[in-house]
Amino acid sequence: MADLALAEGLEKMKKAVTHAKSEFSSIRTGRAAPALVERIVVDYYGSEVPMQQLAGFSVPEARQLIITPFDKGAMGAIEKAIQHSDLGLNPSNDGHSIRLSFPPLTQDRRKELVKVVKHMAEEGRIALRQVRRQTRHELDALEKDGDLSGDELARAEKELDKIIHAQEAEIDKALAVKETELLED
Repeated sequence: MADLALAEGLEKMKKAVTHAKSEFSSIRTGRAAPALVERIVVDYYGSEVPMQQLAGFSVPEARQLIITPFDKGAMGAIEKAIQHSDLGLNPSNDGHSIRLSFPPLTQDRRKELVKVVKHMAEEGRIALRQVRRQTRHELDALEKDGDLSGDELARAEKELDKIIHAQEAEIDKALAVKETELLED
């Protein structure tokens, strides 16, 4: 029973780590990347649709992203969504595709983005702690019901601590990579 609770906790923690890493990819590093715009929500004929369902993306140069809508009628809606996003970019429309040019980041902006990424990492760690708390409650309930002895509970809690430390290290490693990416010219 304890192993099942630990396995569920590990699965939830892995999802939290994956979510944190995907959040990191939405932060601009001065290079063009489709991940920056894929999740922008576009008002497409009255319904909210992620941009990745409406268009294809290509990166011809390091600082340029081309968005090619599958439906040319969505061009205006995609442009408007990009303008209202927090990217701070001005799209240029040539009738067939939308071109985004990424200016180099200033040092101050890089430092701001590092703070944002650190905050995202902390949110990921908080999510991990919440999963740990839930798993601990499940283990305590198992002991209270008599399904788990005190020794088994202690062993399971040590295992849970190992799991959370490994997952936190995963977030820290992704944070370090993103920080390095943001601070390099």
